[in-house]
Amino acid sequence: MNRTAVSSSRISSIGWENSTLEVQFHNGAIYQYYGVSYDEYRNFMSSSSLGSELSRLDKRHRYARIV
Repeated sequence: MNRTAVSSSRISSIGWENSTLEVQFHNGAIYQYYGVSYDEYRNFMSSSSLGSELSRLDKRHRYARIV
C-alpha cells in the first residue's frame, strides 16, 4: 500500500486502500485498521492531532499489527 508521510510525533506515514487504513509509526511498526471508510480516512488525514484521532479509530475498528 502506498503511504503518505505525515507530520506527527508518533506517526510517520498513513495510507488507505479498499477500506483499510495503514499506519506506520516512527519505531517502524505498521498497523492496519479494517472497515475504515474513505470519509473517515479523509477526516483522519485532516485532523489537527493524528494521535488523538487514531485513539478514536482504535475504539471503532478492528486492527492488527502487520510489521
